[in-house]
Amino acid sequence: MTFKFILYFVVTILVIWAMDTININQIFKKNVNPFQAKIMYFFMGLSMIYLVTNFIYDLILSVKIL
Repeated sequence: MTFKFILYFVVTILVIWAMDTININQIFKKNVNPFQAKIMYFFMGLSMIYLVTNFIYDLILSVKIL
């Protein structure tokens, strides 16, 4: 369990670093509420953190089985 927590921490840093390169002004349509865009960006980050962490964790577990 502690390994997964450490993995979440590392992936969170990497996702924040990677999402920093995205220009969100070009992604969303014009005249959109900035708060709404930030919320969408936040949930995209959370989903990326969850998906990448679980992928790496499951990959490590499946390699240990083989």
